[in-house]
Amino acid sequence: MCTGRVDLSFIFRALASGADGVFIGGCWPGECHYITEGNYDALANMHITKKLLQRIGLSPERLRLEWIAASEGMRFAEVMNEMGKTLTGLGPLGAELGEGVDPHLLQSKLEAVRRLVPYIRLVEREKLRPPVKSEQVYNEFYGSAEVNRLFDELITDRLVASQIMLLLEKQPLGTAQIAEALGLSPSAVSRHMSSSSRQGMVRYDVASRRFAPALGVPGRTQAARG
Repeated sequence: MCTGRVDLSFIFRALASGADGVFIGGCWPGECHYITEGNYDALANMHITKKLLQRIGLSPERLRLEWIAASEGMRFAEVMNEMGKTLTGLGPLGAELGEGVDPHLLQSKLEAVRRLVPYIRLVEREKLRPPVKSEQVYNEFYGSAEVNRLFDELITDRLVASQIMLLLEKQPLGTAQIAEALGLSPSAVSRHMSSSSRQGMVRYDVASRRFAPALGVPGRTQAARG
């Protein structure tokens, strides 16, 4: 399978299923077997995924992309050994010996990313695609301050909103509770809730001082008052 077919959702599904890391091996640039240059799509996905991992509290080193030809068996073995050592050093995904992310919160964060994948694909196609297919150009493009700014503006805020909605689907919560669960400041949560309220995504129950999904089950909010 061409590395261009390795969708973002594949990577996050693997992590959500218990993998401590993901390795992607592809043809060297300019040597694509399918003449589609899908390895550049894989390179873009790698950079975007590393940014996403960092923003949900996971090490970007848990994802590795390498160009390896079919004749480079020795190099493949060396790379895999290196990857194994890296993951051993990082520890289990999100665990206390790893990044220290609560397992339930980690699953919620990974699900939030998964839900956002269609939107991320659209943003990548419209705003985050380098003008020239060159490995150096791609690396410089995704490492630039301007792309990091765009990424935070267009994707990071949506990612936080997605995480908040997942929390509210389980139970109505107040601003302080959301802030504590996600490690955000109350002011940042208030900003997101104001935006979500304007978009009709959430509703605020004055009596309980808690937010709930706009299309949520009314009984949940009633129960929260007790």
